[in-house]
Amino acid sequence: MEGNVLGRYVGAFVDELCQNGVGHAVVCPGSRSTPLAMALAANDSMKVWMHIDERSAAFFALGIAKTLRRPVAVVCTSGSAAANFYPAVVEAHEARVPLVVLTADRPHELRDVGAPQAIDQLRFFGTYVKWFAEMALPEANAEMIRYVRTAAVRAASTAAAVPSGPVHLNFPFREPLVPEWPTTVKETTTRTQAAVNDGSKAPDAETVKRLVEQWVNVEKGLIVCGQQDDPRFPTAVVQLAETLGYPILADPLSQLRSGTHNKHIIVDGYDAFLRDERLGDKLRPELVIRFGAMPVSKALMLYLKKCAGAGTRVIFVEEDGWRDPIQSVSEWMRSRPVSFCDALVSELESAGERLSMWTEEWLQINSVTRRTLIEQGRSERLSEGQIFLEVAALMPDDALLFAGNSMPVRDLDTFFVNTDQPLRTMANRGANGIDGIVSTALGASAVSDPVVLVVGDLSFYHDLNGLLAAKLHRLNLTIIVVNNNGGGIFSFLPQAESVDSFETLFGTPTDLSFAKAVDMYGGTYAKVENWRQFRDRFTKSVACSGLSVIEVQTNRSENVEVHRRLWSKVAEAVAARQPVHRR
Repeated sequence: MEGNVLGRYVGAFVDELCQNGVGHAVVCPGSRSTPLAMALAANDSMKVWMHIDERSAAFFALGIAKTLRRPVAVVCTSGSAAANFYPAVVEAHEARVPLVVLTADRPHELRDVGAPQAIDQLRFFGTYVKWFAEMALPEANAEMIRYVRTAAVRAASTAAAVPSGPVHLNFPFREPLVPEWPTTVKETTTRTQAAVNDGSKAPDAETVKRLVEQWVNVEKGLIVCGQQDDPRFPTAVVQLAETLGYPILADPLSQLRSGTHNKHIIVDGYDAFLRDERLGDKLRPELVIRFGAMPVSKALMLYLKKCAGAGTRVIFVEEDGWRDPIQSVSEWMRSRPVSFCDALVSELESAGERLSMWTEEWLQINSVTRRTLIEQGRSERLSEGQIFLEVAALMPDDALLFAGNSMPVRDLDTFFVNTDQPLRTMANRGANGIDGIVSTALGASAVSDPVVLVVGDLSFYHDLNGLLAAKLHRLNLTIIVVNNNGGGIFSFLPQAESVDSFETLFGTPTDLSFAKAVDMYGGTYAKVENWRQFRDRFTKSVACSGLSVIEVQTNRSENVEVHRRLWSKVAEAVAARQPVHRR
């Protein structure tokens, strides 16, 4: 009888998750979580992914959720297992990724009495979850079945609602832990009457008219787009930019640099040319319209901060949240970006085909910068930035390019230039950590193909456990490991001047060889010596199944010099250009 009660309770919960768009669950092995694990596995609408390591499992779920743009469940047993979810929960919160975190727990009588594998799991993730619920002990009467179904609806809808993020449900279970299924499946298929409708926030007509009156005569305007993943946004924001006649500074994670939308007004080289502060001072706008997260580029961030301090009006369009680390925003527009763009375009009169001198100057500088980056960024020697020039040219259509944190995502910003090829870019830029990157990319590869990950050697080492998912689930992933034997980004920071302690505290060389580790997880490994080998290996890898690791060995000190020399070349080329004149 107890097993039947348990089965009806967890079966109803899982069924309601499925009915509300949660179709994937990442499950870690454990005893106390048996009811949830078996209920998930018993539901034909749920795809279950087993993962041994909880930290990697949570990032794997994060990768699936980021790629599908839908909530994904992740399940663990009681005790310290939940603690290993913490880094991914933090990333999900900061990056606005919908996760439904389900932790099993000891019943109340076994808490705080020295019972094994029992810790305080109540509100375990603190403010990093949008909602927490301590679930009731299983019962199977009609009221409790409705209760557990409502909890599932609330969990899925809360995780998905803007801003998306993780929710946490803690399930206490008493033994016996094995549910009974034969008579419970049909009994638990009736849906709850609860439903959540996600409306579209758009600016009111009065606000739209006010903004149009303010902006219609502003020539020196910019649109800045940070990380976002709404597939409708590129077309909408380009139309707004064309109507206003403003250039768009597009972060590599904004999804604006690739695809079939018009890119003639999109600036992709700002990270290189805005390092020249004198040029930035000359390019000071009257108005900045911001969408999405703060861009990757530090040069752009400092530029925006300086502009705001000099009186530039900054409008930030976001439905919810408060993402202004440089405290530059003059006015917050609580609206969905696409709805906002559509409303403004419908009210504005077209700016016409002719761009202002202001915009033409931005586009000319960008063209000179892009040409210099492509010409000067290539060499016969293996270099970190050139990896993205090579990969962008070799990626098949509709592929997903995932960049690791520290140097890879910054090189993506510098070297990933506008292309009409339909590509999707991704990175863990919520908390910007190096943990879980391999697992996140593998999660993406579980629901998207092909996927290419460019990651540093320390990030790769940090999540080697995650490679097990590739072996267990026969996933396809190409990983390019940029091996500069340590933390390459620190070589760009003032700490690099501390010669005596730099290598020990920051450079942290490991002198690791990854070949045997990759072999242990059933992958293929190759260390390339030149670009010809790289291109050949990469082309074969994305066309074949399974895990493939390509190692590119670089030198940290040389990498710094290459980047600084390139930035200098950009500044020289921009300074030597023919200035734009008013016609």
